[in-house]
Formats: sequence, C-alpha cells, structure tokens
Amino acid sequence: MRFISWNIDSINAALTGTSARAEETRTVLEKIKAADPDVIAIQETKLSKNGPTKKHQGILADLFEEYKMVWRSSVEPARKGYAGTMYLYKEKLVPTVTYPVIGAPEPMDEEGRIITLEFEDFYLTEVYTPNSGTGLKRLAERQEWDDRYREYLAGLDQQKPVIASGDFNVAHEEIDLAHPANNHHSAGFTDEERNKFTALLKAGFTDSFRYLHPNETGAYSWWAQRAVTSKVNNSGWRIDYWLVSDRLADQVVSSTMIDSGDRRDHAPIQLEIELAK
Repeated sequence: MRFISWNIDSINAALTGTSARAEETRTVLEKIKAADPDVIAIQETKLSKNGPTKKHQGILADLFEEYKMVWRSSVEPARKGYAGTMYLYKEKLVPTVTYPVIGAPEPMDEEGRIITLEFEDFYLTEVYTPNSGTGLKRLAERQEWDDRYREYLAGLDQQKPVIASGDFNVAHEEIDLAHPANNHHSAGFTDEERNKFTALLKAGFTDSFRYLHPNETGAYSWWAQRAVTSKVNNSGWRIDYWLVSDRLADQVVSSTMIDSGDRRDHAPIQLEIELAK
C-alpha cells in the first residue's frame, strides 16, 4: 500500500488562494494525485469547526476522484481555524474512523490533532504535534502531550500493528537538521523534545526513513517559509515522519520525501509498505 502525509498549512489557501505560493501548493497536490496513494493524511488544515466548505469539498472531489474524506477541526475552547487534520482514502477501503482524546493539557485535545483509521490488520493514524512555540512557552505542555501520545500509540500497538504519520515537530538527531549547533535551544530541537521522541521509538516504533537510510544527510521535510534562501540552500529540518510498529519494519518498501519544488514549508512524505488491503 502507498500512503502520503503532508502538513499543507491551510486547506483554504491551497484550494482557493491566488498567490504564487498557492499555485506552488496546487502543483504539489497534483504530484500527490499522480502518485495514486491509497490514503492521504493532511495536517494543519486550519479549517473552521464546520470543516471544509462545499467549495473545498467540490475541489477535492474533482482532484481526488473516488476518495472519501474525513476531517477534524479545532473547536472551542481551542483557537478557531487552528491546527486540524484530514484523511482522504480510496472508496474501496472501509476503515473505522476515530477521533481520539488522549488526556493532553487543555486545550490540545480540542485542536483537532489526531485521526485514526482502523483496518482489519492494522491501525493508520496521523498526528499534528503541538509546537513548543516562541520562547518555548508551550514546552511543558508539549512534554505532557508527548507522554500521552506515546501511551495512546502503545495502546493501539497492543491490539494490532500501527502505522503513524504526521508533523511531529521535532528533529530527532543532529543528522535531521542542517544546523544543529545553532538550534540546540530552538523549538523542535530541545533535549526534552528529542528525548520524548526517543522514548516513543523505544515504546516499539521504527522511524521508517532512518531504518532504510540510516546515514543519509541533507534529507529534510521542512524549510522555514520566512527564510527566502532556506530551500535553495537546503537549510532544512526533518520533522515529518512515517513511524511503524517494530514488527512491520521489514515490510517497509520505501520511505521518502516528495519533491515540493520551490515551495518552502513542509514537503509531503510517502510510505510504501507490504500490507494486506
């Protein structure tokens, strides 16, 4: 099966925007369509609590024919139009959809950060992990989120194998960002965040990209949008992941980033894995 995951940074901007960046985003969507994935996971949809509008739904239906859509938005008391996740999956698939509440610090559970699809033989789940924020103002809450998320994923893993994707908002090791020395105290590369990600892997999960490419350098999934030369200079971070239960690691065929061209911010990531449908 082929899965693609992407932090899109606003569904509305992607589908209805008129800027050069919106055009770049739609070019990436066409690449995703051409890859013909079984499931597409999307983070940071930034939709209202009512979800995609009829216009959004129509555009997505035209672009991704024969896919069903489920979504989860930020709801009060969380900020409006914040975070949010979505799945598009082929109509022939019939997963059970859940919208987990993991007991995270308020209002993280209301920010629409996790959707899980349960199949007969495995779970497919996506996450948009909270950012620790400017000045690390949310680092303490982020650490508690990491603990609750790890417990959630481990609980799924006790029932059947898990495939988890998303924007985890952490570069795990120095190899996973271009300038580790300059970012040791930056959100996404603190010791606390990296240690929590290590704990997640030790709970029974494999970073599929590093499993296949243990020593590859310069492989990133995010480049700062505000830094004009970040993409040109490949001054990036790898903060988007496909994790699999350890017992699925040998079934991973490929784990790659999809070229997003000149577009800065996140690139989609793709997993191919041998699974029964």
